[in-house]
Amino acid sequence: MRAAAIDVGTNSTRLLVAEECPGGFRPLERRLRITRLGQDVDRRRVLSPEALRRTLAVVADYAAVCGEYGVEALRVTGTSAVRDAANKDDFLRGVAALTGVRPEILTGEQEGFATFTGAVSDLAGPGPFVVVDIGGGSTELIYGDTAPEHIVSLDIGCVRMLEKHIGSDPPRPAELEAVRSEADARLAEAAGKLGAPAGTRLIGVAGTVTQLAALKSGTRVYDPEVTHHMVLSHGDVRRLLRRLASLPLERRKRIRALEEGRADVIVPGAVILLAVMEAFDAPEVTVSEKDILDGLILEMLEP
Repeated sequence: MRAAAIDVGTNSTRLLVAEECPGGFRPLERRLRITRLGQDVDRRRVLSPEALRRTLAVVADYAAVCGEYGVEALRVTGTSAVRDAANKDDFLRGVAALTGVRPEILTGEQEGFATFTGAVSDLAGPGPFVVVDIGGGSTELIYGDTAPEHIVSLDIGCVRMLEKHIGSDPPRPAELEAVRSEADARLAEAAGKLGAPAGTRLIGVAGTVTQLAALKSGTRVYDPEVTHHMVLSHGDVRRLLRRLASLPLERRKRIRALEEGRADVIVPGAVILLAVMEAFDAPEVTVSEKDILDGLILEMLEP
């Protein structure tokens, strides 16, 4: 069977097409486009017409790709931005008309479960793990061994923190401190709920972590095969954050390893990652290119 998952996040819209095979699945196609569906959602609590048009245009492209591959089963999910929007029905109707399936609005817990399943699916070595998914609107933290045991979703995504706290170019120290203070406050409560022992192995997924790995690797073009299972130390993240935060946006946009649309949100994302590492006393984070999309496919293929 061929299956596909489309994940519509606050910052990006992504596609995974896969073919079932013994023991799991074989990826056939992965795509990512920065669509920024969550533009101004934190402030206005609605999806803007422009952001909705951008996102639905990409969903239409992905639906065509699914047709080309002969996909038999499709899931479309919306996460933080859709959860927060008063006009989410506009999104639901638009996606249903383009794909023929009604999209699912995942709760933070559902999002975390699928993310954990995907992220640990090919990890070497024993657990337990804390998986961190820094999205555009929210950050999910999931603790478990072979399956999630505790999941916490926090409204401290990189787009949300950019729009809420950063207005200078490059960011002023006080703005970065505002991001860090809010992240620390949310994480202090989350760490208690998660119940992970200090020093538990930290696994990072999604754009902030993978893009920082690409910058550490020195590759001129982002390559998931290079970044998958790379390790970022606490010092790596601090150095990369210091460098990126010192550059004006136009300079960051010229960094070839950064995907288009990441240059503005990479700084608050890195602040959040550093706060997570310190909250869980993690000296390093292992980067996983497998994430919620892989988890959604695995859930679809369950007998």
